Amino acid sequence: MTDNPRIITEGVERSWALLRRVIKEQAAVFWRRYLLAFALMAVSAATTAGSAYLLGEVINQAYVDKNVRGIVVLSLLTIVLFALKGAATYGHSVILSQISNAILANNQRRLFAKLMSESVGFLSERPSSEFLTRLTVGAASVTQVLSLLVNAVGRDLLLLIALMGVMLMQDPYMALFGLLVAPPAMLVLRKLVRRIRGLAGNQFTGNADIMEVMQESLQGIRTVKAFTLEQTMRDRIDASVAAVERNANKMARVSNRASPLMETLGGIAIAASLMYGGYRVVAMGATPGQFFSFLTAFLLAYEPAKRLARLNIELNSSLIGARMLLEIVESPASEPDDDHKPSLQLTEARVELRDVSFSYRDNEPVLNHMSFIAEPGRVTALIGPSGGGKSTVLALLLRLYEIRAGEILIDGQTIWAVSRRSLRQQTAYVGQDVYLFRGSIRDNIAFGKDGASDAEIVAAARAAYAHDFIMAFPQGYATPVGEHGAQLSGGQRQRVAIARALVKDAPIILLDEATAALDSESEKLVQEAIEHLCRGRTTIVIAHRLHTVMHADAILVVEGGEIVERGRHDDLLRRAGRYASFFRLQHRDAGSPIGSSLVGADLLISASDNATPAMHPRGSRK
Repeated sequence: MTDNPRIITEGVERSWALLRRVIKEQAAVFWRRYLLAFALMAVSAATTAGSAYLLGEVINQAYVDKNVRGIVVLSLLTIVLFALKGAATYGHSVILSQISNAILANNQRRLFAKLMSESVGFLSERPSSEFLTRLTVGAASVTQVLSLLVNAVGRDLLLLIALMGVMLMQDPYMALFGLLVAPPAMLVLRKLVRRIRGLAGNQFTGNADIMEVMQESLQGIRTVKAFTLEQTMRDRIDASVAAVERNANKMARVSNRASPLMETLGGIAIAASLMYGGYRVVAMGATPGQFFSFLTAFLLAYEPAKRLARLNIELNSSLIGARMLLEIVESPASEPDDDHKPSLQLTEARVELRDVSFSYRDNEPVLNHMSFIAEPGRVTALIGPSGGGKSTVLALLLRLYEIRAGEILIDGQTIWAVSRRSLRQQTAYVGQDVYLFRGSIRDNIAFGKDGASDAEIVAAARAAYAHDFIMAFPQGYATPVGEHGAQLSGGQRQRVAIARALVKDAPIILLDEATAALDSESEKLVQEAIEHLCRGRTTIVIAHRLHTVMHADAILVVEGGEIVERGRHDDLLRRAGRYASFFRLQHRDAGSPIGSSLVGADLLISASDNATPAMHPRGSRK
């Protein structure tokens, strides 16, 4: 939300330019339906004005002409007018609601589609709560802007014109006198607009802060409970809520500051009309019907006149949210669509990093001229201390980020020259922090392959050693996984993720510490599932538990963004270098009863002595 100061200080001219854009780009497509709604609003305005006019005629028929028949006819006509008004009001309300719902849905789709075209780097720079606020409040603000404008023009302005017509017919001088209250009211309201714009921006930011604290607290509820952070979270959200409350109260005071003046001016105008109208009836021979008709029209015109006077304030408040939405939707995509590029064509799935350098931030290199080859159908393991750049390698292979220098090639094709979609379709990824989506176990496995059949899903689950625990659930494959897979254990989530990768049947496998957070029994099952996954495929695996990669075809020791050692397990042990040091340290800690709990680095995690070695690439691909 760092751009809010710029947003809330923009001038009135830019606000009206934004309003014109919203009308042109969002509303113009519905012009036929808007035209029908305006026609129905005109009917509603005409019947309201007609009712005010008829009241004067009824008064004259009753007190001047003493005509009962005329009273009956006018009463029946009044029923017809109110019935027409009700039907017209219903019609335009439904039409406008349908248009608003369509615009809201379209903007939510546009924003979500835009977010899906953004890079991981762009999304990681901002809290997800900001995007949720833009998706809800921002998208709704566009419909609010259009609703305010349409109702102001179609309902309030037409009604005011119709009622002014009645007032002019009954007494032109008194009608013109009533207009004298408008100039001072508009001067006061104009001064409030700038203040409202700033407060509305603060309100948007405050709501996003509340959502952020709420989201963090619920998603991290285990940590909150484990560290007794309930009061800390309450204090944080109390501070955010209090800030929003203060801002809302200030906004209420500012936006309603003109009400006393407008009410006073309205009272003066009504009192003057009463005195002048009464004087005309008593001293100048005017009919009481004229007086009552004018007064009714004047009173009916008071509310739409107030709404029109406040229109600028309410529009500027809603335009803040609309601008928040459109600045994301209309900004250049950080990961633009490149489906026009040729697709990745694989023959062997040979992966090569050639002199690759990369940094997330300037002057903070993560990879420094790294080069290696992952041979087809074999396992290449990356090991080393945290922060060395191992996970970055996998992110670059998936093109989640773009390299600064060097090349990444697959079967001789530079991955920047092919479409991201074709690259990612040829790659299966399993990480340590498995993300499962809302839905059933079947749904989450099926995400690996569009249109996957039940037979393919079950086969993948069997290969991932997940079928037995899935069938132990009463609902089997239809079992809901809960938010982020919270209803499954860590090992179960990992096996579902491996089944998802298996059903994809991709020739390139990327594994990022897929067993690091598991107990020994779960690790054994997951390792066996990984063996099925990697068989016959080009595999690049990141591991901190070195016993899981002892049989890898190539082990690369990564430190400081560089490869400091490479070779097979036995060769590296004989060299007595960094790999041998890590290996001895892990085995020494494995014999300690407190094991890895005393170790600060990721590499120093205790290993189970009886874990089954995995990652052997030999065998035919299934």
